[in-house]
Amino acid sequence: MATKKPENLSFEQALDELSLIVTEMEQGELSLEQSLKQFERGIALAGASSSKLQQAEQKVAILMGSGSQSALTNFDNDLE
Repeated sequence: MATKKPENLSFEQALDELSLIVTEMEQGELSLEQSLKQFERGIALAGASSSKLQQAEQKVAILMGSGSQSALTNFDNDLE
């Protein structure tokens, strides 16, 4: 089965795959070549997820009427 491009995955699918990659790499059983390949895939998944999250934040800002009437406020992103 062919691997989907990160940009074609849903946000949740990308995060699930990224989580699996992290688990595999933490186990330390991958070869250097496999680790590099998984790292590269992880970077692509993280980038696509970040882009989708930014798009969602922009949509929320628009829906909340982020014009001159209301100011956007930052919120804490405690993903660690």
